[in-house]
Amino acid sequence: MASVGNSTNIFWQECQVGKLERQRLINQKGCVVWITGLSGSGKSTLACSLSRELHTKGKLSYVLDGDNIRHGLNKDLGFKAEDRAENIRRVGEVAKLFADAGLICIASLISPYRKDRDTCRAMLPDKNFVEVFMNMPLELCEARDSKGLYKLARAGKIKGFTGIDDPYEPPLRCEIEIQQKDGVCPTPADMARQVVSYLEEKGYLHNQ
Repeated sequence: MASVGNSTNIFWQECQVGKLERQRLINQKGCVVWITGLSGSGKSTLACSLSRELHTKGKLSYVLDGDNIRHGLNKDLGFKAEDRAENIRRVGEVAKLFADAGLICIASLISPYRKDRDTCRAMLPDKNFVEVFMNMPLELCEARDSKGLYKLARAGKIKGFTGIDDPYEPPLRCEIEIQQKDGVCPTPADMARQVVSYLEEKGYLHNQ
């Protein structure tokens, strides 16, 4: 019997089929690939390209996109600091469940605060957390502005917008960093291959 948060008198239910059995069944190892960066840095592009690349290799993945999550699970949250923290916490908990199921969970969120990302990393008892930093300059992200959000933020119509009037704290020890080379952005396919190469090297794409 235990107390967790506001819940009391609860028990953890163990089942006969666990993570190791699920991983053997699908011949891969569950993990969380956490893609972080400014709006417009290419997080969703990488997430979708990576999912497609894994699919072609016969590997199961699922994308948790920051905007998509706010259409359902997190639709009750705004963008205040405490709401952002809760947004990331909930996504981290869901990502942990996907990883426990043996899937490669691809979480794509701005997740601007280092503390919140580190909290999600600590949720995984076996440390299967791969942080991918989309290290693109603000000028590039603002020039893209496919959603028109930077323009609204510069006009003062959006408050607390990351990179404009709210900080982004870059990772200190991310597993993968993606950035321009000689002023040229890598293609979605190249970005996906970079992540896949890392996953292959670390043994996530097989269960041996």
